[in-house]
Amino acid sequence: MGDLQKRNRAITARRQHLKSVMLQIAATELEKEESRRESEKQNYLSEHCPPLHMPGSTAELQELCKQLHAKVDAAEEEKYDMEVKVQKSTKELEDMNQKLFDLRGKFKRPPLRRVRMSADAMLKALLGSKHKVCMDLRANLKQVKKEDTEKERDLRDVGDWRKNIEEKSGMEGRKKMFESES
Repeated sequence: MGDLQKRNRAITARRQHLKSVMLQIAATELEKEESRRESEKQNYLSEHCPPLHMPGSTAELQELCKQLHAKVDAAEEEKYDMEVKVQKSTKELEDMNQKLFDLRGKFKRPPLRRVRMSADAMLKALLGSKHKVCMDLRANLKQVKKEDTEKERDLRDVGDWRKNIEEKSGMEGRKKMFESES
């Protein structure tokens, strides 16, 4: 039992040591990645954005503004051209995907939206201005007559309950009750 516990402790200690070594390696890799990104950013900025020299006179300042505006315009044109190319390529991809589905025989079903319409609105949409019939669904229901049940007949025959109580009150009423039951 003692040998097994020592072995388990050694295994857990080794696991802990490996975990700590892996975390140290990961931390150094993250630091290297961060420093590499920072250096790439600095290189890009030094290439594309030279340091700004502020001229002393207003004429030189206006010339600098014109140059900056020209650079901004060129960048915006390039951005627009790239966006158009991306839109065109995505449209071509969609068309090719649709052709591929057509060739395979599997048709992609477009996403459908749930539309709540009344029967009248649906008929009007289908038939257009020709639709003049108002569709009242309740008007087309069958009229069902209730059949008289025995209980309902008894209730109607009994009539007003106060009259029955008055008739059955006193000895005379009790005598009638016994006679009617037998």
